[in-house]
Amino acid sequence: MIPGVFLIGLPGAGKTTVGRQLARRLQLPFVDSDQVIEERIGCSIRAFFEREGEAAFRDIEEAVIDELTLGAACVLSTGGGAVLRPANRRRLR
Repeated sequence: MIPGVFLIGLPGAGKTTVGRQLARRLQLPFVDSDQVIEERIGCSIRAFFEREGEAAFRDIEEAVIDELTLGAACVLSTGGGAVLRPANRRRLR
């Protein structure tokens, strides 16, 4: 895993605002895992969650976090539930 900074929290906690500023200061890209997930599933997370359920969402979230933490160093923002899975905690550590 390439070093980076990972911000974890609930919606509205300021992850995007702080993450973009931090990324600019560190001269790293800012990536929001929720945006990547929405691009991949082609709809909002809320709609997918309601249609497919939490387990299906967490599977996609785990795959996205795996890919993003194996890529180039960045400031990565994830939702608060990302740490529910041990695999995500290991990758983010």
